Amino acid sequence: MIKWAIIFAVLALVLAVLGFGGLAGAFIDIAQILFWLAVIIAVLLFVLGYTVYKKVT
Repeated sequence: MIKWAIIFAVLALVLAVLGFGGLAGAFIDIAQILFWLAVIIAVLLFVLGYTVYKKVT
């Protein structure tokens, strides 16, 4: 998911350089949403993995 966030961020930067403000804004919004979603999932899996590991040992 971070891969997709990076792709959309790069596309937004390219479009911003070319001057397409509306499209660049849409791509950067998608990139931000995907980035934060990936961060939330990673933290959730870390917490779940830590608690399950505690129960097993």
